[in-house]
Amino acid sequence: MAIDTIWKNARACGAGAPVDIAVAGGRIAGVGPGLTASEAEVVDCGGRLVTPAFIDCHSHIVHGGDRTAEFEMRLEGASYEQIARAGGGIVETMRATRALDADGLVAAALPRVDALLAEGVSTIEVKSGYGLAIEPELDMLRAARRIESLRPVRIRTSWLAAHAMPPDAAGDKADYIRDVAIAGLNAAVAEGLVDAVDAFCEGLAFSPGEIEPLFARAAALGLPVRLHTEQLTRSGGALLAARYGALSVDHFEHAAPEDIAAIAASGSVAVLLPGAFYMLRMTQAPPVAALRAAGVPMALATDCNPGSSPISSLLLTLNMGAVLFGMTVRECLDGVTGNAARALGLREETGRLAPGLSADFTLWDAERPAELVGRAGLNPIHRRVFRGMPDG
Repeated sequence: MAIDTIWKNARACGAGAPVDIAVAGGRIAGVGPGLTASEAEVVDCGGRLVTPAFIDCHSHIVHGGDRTAEFEMRLEGASYEQIARAGGGIVETMRATRALDADGLVAAALPRVDALLAEGVSTIEVKSGYGLAIEPELDMLRAARRIESLRPVRIRTSWLAAHAMPPDAAGDKADYIRDVAIAGLNAAVAEGLVDAVDAFCEGLAFSPGEIEPLFARAAALGLPVRLHTEQLTRSGGALLAARYGALSVDHFEHAAPEDIAAIAASGSVAVLLPGAFYMLRMTQAPPVAALRAAGVPMALATDCNPGSSPISSLLLTLNMGAVLFGMTVRECLDGVTGNAARALGLREETGRLAPGLSADFTLWDAERPAELVGRAGLNPIHRRVFRGMPDG
């Protein structure tokens, strides 16, 4: 395929001399110095820093309402678990989400999507999980798919009906998993709405045993799984996730050594979510040093949601990953590029500057990678390129 564009004189992280990026048909055709093509448009990057476009690999960006009242309650001493058990938390967002149809959910989500795109994000994972009944859950994923047609962004969806028990549920948790989470998954797959299956494994949500039938159904359907686990307590969910070869385990603050060993062996990515850690004023950070020593790939994501992490900035997330969790600059940037792509099963599609991958990259008005991590409140983006097409 003929080369369309050559982006010349960019500085890639870790590279000595400036590099050029050749793009053909929306994909990277070559990366290196001195690239030429007689018919190609040439864009001078002016020596700017270039990174793969960012990936937000864990978000609840489609939802109705907000929960700032709960933020005030937490400031006054209420815990996340106390609020949830009193009928707030996820159930409060359920009510607001059920009040909107798919069009309303799209309209509510777009400002959050636009905030991420303005920071060089090319790919956003979007979960259901606030409908807590089949049709509202489907509407959330319909809205997520529609976003991809309205903005230059890649969307990956996760079925998260096993997020909480709705107050109007008939029967126990096993009934809910069977009648809503699994039955709804079947309907969502038939409609082409699902890329992965997720669940919330926690004392105030679902146990590993309760989640396993859902994961078994996902496996039968050929869908990968992910798992919110070991966030507030150690639930044992990481061991379940490892048995099913999960793409990722997310949160992971209370992981034990055996959990780390299991996910290291399974190849799962640990998706760390410093926004929730920060907003909930948690004190036990995920075991970054142990994950590093075990060779577990670590990703970072916003966890953008209306309650525990109302954050729609990956740049801020990078800073929090370094300051709160002790991650290095390289780990933080890998966490929102290559490792985030792995967490979504997209390593061969995006997240790196390599021939054959989608031409998703960002130019920054920055001298060194540490500027993207070590500063908060300043967005140094110059230009975002998605599938070979620049914004603006």
